[in-house]
Amino acid sequence: MKPAKSWICYFSPTGTSRRVAEAVGRGLNCTQTVVCDATHDAVCVAAERGDAAVFAVPVYGGHAAPLALRRLDAVRGDGTPAVVVVLYGNRAYEHAACELADFVAARGFVPVAAAAFVGEHSYSTARWPIAAGRPDGDDCAEAEAFGRVVAAKLAAGGVRAIDAKRLPTVRNGMLSMWRFVRFVLGYRRSQKRHPQRVAVETSADRCTHCGRCVKLCPTGAIVAGDELRTDAAKCIRCCACVKGCPVGARSYDSPFAPVLSRNFAQRKRNLTLM
Repeated sequence: MKPAKSWICYFSPTGTSRRVAEAVGRGLNCTQTVVCDATHDAVCVAAERGDAAVFAVPVYGGHAAPLALRRLDAVRGDGTPAVVVVLYGNRAYEHAACELADFVAARGFVPVAAAAFVGEHSYSTARWPIAAGRPDGDDCAEAEAFGRVVAAKLAAGGVRAIDAKRLPTVRNGMLSMWRFVRFVLGYRRSQKRHPQRVAVETSADRCTHCGRCVKLCPTGAIVAGDELRTDAAKCIRCCACVKGCPVGARSYDSPFAPVLSRNFAQRKRNLTLM
């Protein structure tokens, strides 16, 4: 089959999932493309058997972003072939790809391809870079080429479900992983003794109250006119407000940033499964 219509569905506070999803969509090269941006609101999709779909979400803590799945809950397919893509921050995607594949399959889609692409980590900063600038031009070109391969598979009649568990795993050095796990265990112990919640900070001296952070926040944690405050209960620490502030007034100093930056600095490759 050659799909006439593609549904490009993503949750992308900082734009990484969006860029990869759009690149895969370009590779599919369907006559009609419907973009379904679930970043700020729930989306409703009613895809037909002769369509194709792309689902792209970020990885949060080794899982498909929970809010992304809630926003995409109303998507429906009818044996519609789907490409599932997760964006991981240069460490690992863990359960995310399987979770997304199972999620779309339960809603009538057939996962025919899966991928784990690298996207700049939410906690990445100039001081502690973690896959900074990714997906870059090479990544997007790779995503588009991946889409073309999927299109060729579909044109050859290949609407066959893949097992997302077969997606290659991320290779990390044993020492890097040991250091990371040691940090996580120590952090959890300290949190039990002295619970602390790191929050997004806003500099009153720098903030111009332009309102951009209000528009970028996917959860409504920032209110217009009160940009200096972030509702910690609503904040998912996607850092869209931090990365998108035009004057650098916002910051999030995650204790995980240094250990991620030091131990996962090597450029990771994107992983695909057909």
